[in-house]
Amino acid sequence: MSKSNGKTVKVEQIASPARCHHSQRETLIGLKLNRIGRVAELPDTPQTRGMITKVQHLVRVVEQK
Repeated sequence: MSKSNGKTVKVEQIASPARCHHSQRETLIGLKLNRIGRVAELPDTPQTRGMITKVQHLVRVVEQK
């Protein structure tokens, strides 16, 4: 695992994963999101960015530090 650079990103789920592929539902769970309106603060790493990109139609980035 890479070293944390101290940067974080807040992500909020804005849509339901119903009728989405099961891998997208699992990605939301990996991002600690599984309910509309839930917000998670995650480390800003390339892996996290890739997961956000995969479900970009279901989430929005609230804030970056």
